[in-house]
Amino acid sequence: MSGLLDLLNGPMGKQLISGVASQTGQPEEKTSDVLSMAMPLILGAMKKNISSPDGATGLMSALSGKHNGGILDNLGSLFGGGVDDSIMQDGAGILGHVFGSKQPQVENALSQKFNLDAGSIAQILKIAAPIVMGFIGKQTSKNNVSDAGGMNTLLGSMLGGQPQENQSLITTLLDADGDGSILDDVAGMVMGSTKQKGGLGGLLGGLFGK
Repeated sequence: MSGLLDLLNGPMGKQLISGVASQTGQPEEKTSDVLSMAMPLILGAMKKNISSPDGATGLMSALSGKHNGGILDNLGSLFGGGVDDSIMQDGAGILGHVFGSKQPQVENALSQKFNLDAGSIAQILKIAAPIVMGFIGKQTSKNNVSDAGGMNTLLGSMLGGQPQENQSLITTLLDADGDGSILDDVAGMVMGSTKQKGGLGGLLGGLFGK
């Protein structure tokens, strides 16, 4: 199973980073750093959501529809002339579903982490969300995932990436405190601390049910 690390480090990732940087007017290096954390955050929130039957059913339904992975087939056209409003609206809907009322806190935390204005962070997240969904859709079809258990395993493997590439931020996010949960570690990494309970770190921890 392919992970987010494979996507970001491959040719498609370079195209994605370049396109998002062009759309937001931010340097490619900074855009790459933000995506390296934003995409695992989105995926991690989705993994938390499918712990409920309704959440799992909803995701499976979305993946069998417009989020079947077609968006990844021609990223050049996606970014050519600017990202279409319908994609941005789709991204906003996905973010609202997975982050809920905590979305502003997520955006502010990423803004502080990368010293980037919250508006640019919001744009990057809106573009990243449909890409993440499309990637999940491709992997779901490729691995014949048809139930919540299989989806949970798939998302876990996608979050895992390839630990040997320890220079990647995604690797740093891998269960830093050994408790079996990646989600509190993602929240901690955003705030620069593995177990920060107060402030935005605490809010992010609450978002992921910790």
